[in-house]
Amino acid sequence: MSSDYAISHWPDTKQILADLDTLVGQPMRSIRRNKMELYLDYFEARCPRSKELNSIAREFIPGGAQHNTAFNYPFPLAFSRAEGPYLWDVDGNRYIDFTAAGGPVVLGHAVPAVNEKVFEVLNTCSPSIGLFHEYELKLARLINKHMPSIEMFRMMGSGTEAVMGAIRVARVFTEKLKVIKVGGDYHGWSDQMVYSLHIPGTKDLEAIGIPKDCLNHTQEIFPNDIDALYELMKANEKEGGTAAVIVEPLGPESATRPVIKNFNQKVRDLCDEFEALLIFDEVVTGFRVGLGGAQGYLGVRPDITILGKCIAGGYPAAGGIGGRRDVLSRLAAGIESLKPKAYVGGTLAANVLSCVAGYHAIKEIERTNALVKAGRAGDKLTQGLRGIMERRNLPFIAYNFASICHLQTSAVMLLDITNPNAIMEAGPRKHMLEEMGAAFTAEGIITIAGSRIYTNASDTGQVIDDALERFDRVFSNIE
Repeated sequence: MSSDYAISHWPDTKQILADLDTLVGQPMRSIRRNKMELYLDYFEARCPRSKELNSIAREFIPGGAQHNTAFNYPFPLAFSRAEGPYLWDVDGNRYIDFTAAGGPVVLGHAVPAVNEKVFEVLNTCSPSIGLFHEYELKLARLINKHMPSIEMFRMMGSGTEAVMGAIRVARVFTEKLKVIKVGGDYHGWSDQMVYSLHIPGTKDLEAIGIPKDCLNHTQEIFPNDIDALYELMKANEKEGGTAAVIVEPLGPESATRPVIKNFNQKVRDLCDEFEALLIFDEVVTGFRVGLGGAQGYLGVRPDITILGKCIAGGYPAAGGIGGRRDVLSRLAAGIESLKPKAYVGGTLAANVLSCVAGYHAIKEIERTNALVKAGRAGDKLTQGLRGIMERRNLPFIAYNFASICHLQTSAVMLLDITNPNAIMEAGPRKHMLEEMGAAFTAEGIITIAGSRIYTNASDTGQVIDDALERFDRVFSNIE
């Protein structure tokens, strides 16, 4: 097994997309009502403390929870313990965790080899000092070792902040304004990127509270449509040109809509032709699909790379901008901010806690071959899910890129907004997905919205076999 890349094979993208289209066109296959009622009874009978805490939290926290991955049906569970592949809620129920905190956890929860190094440094230093610490340099050099395109690296507080800084520095460097994204891509929630989120073609549908002028220079193409990208970049030449094209290298929403394997190389070629910068958003893929990121696996060298999630080993303030020296040197730093450079900041960016955690998490990934282990767990889980669905004659779809796994049952995220029935279908399909996620939870599996799964290095064969039995019990109850 290669210690560098966890993707054992590139899925048949065209077949997956065709299967997803077929799934969207079929009637929903939901859990039988009498069985769903039993699953919902689980939450009432086994999770009373979580329900009570959520009820109180709603008085002080919008929605009663803070994390996007926590808003699960019928109410968010409260967790009190995490270790290895497992989570425990406040009522003492144990679950197999396939959320990985939304992606950052690749080694497993509460890894002693990382925690001990963090505690060691914190015993002699504050978690944040606002001044230079050696671990900033150690982390940057380690990232450069594995991703040579990142000649310089600037730590930020989150992936959203890193995207903001990347777009700003791209505009400063190129002296152009237009930024093109792939519709459906998620690049954080900054004003200019809340554009065609989740579903291509929705444009400013979710840009509530954002002045339309903020989106004037944000453009989109549909996934895999390289011809449309060429035409758009050509048209932009008449209006000053394209500053950057930003992509999720596996496809929108962590490959909810996967791209064909050579798509990124074609984007690279067009960026070179039109003198635009290529930005890889590797918030999810960086230090998950491989030590060299998706860019290393694909052999495509971006000008700017966005990192997050895994970069701090599951610790907070995870985000960063890396890239070409001539580009990254245009970021403002200290007194040099008076020069014509892109201003970025962040009081807690590059704090000691994040940097030491990130450094030792990556070193532990190196030592244990963790990414390949996590990827093989994703392969085993996906193959098992396919076997269950084939045996039970279900139209659902499972595919994965290493430890990034997708399970499509309702296909709500894949609706075609040009279809006049899409709006009417969205509500029922969303509710079906919510119920599916609740059923998984009642069977002891935590997923992201019932459709996305992240495996990690602590997911042994025994853990995956256990999970597959639990998924099978849910699928045995499908109408």
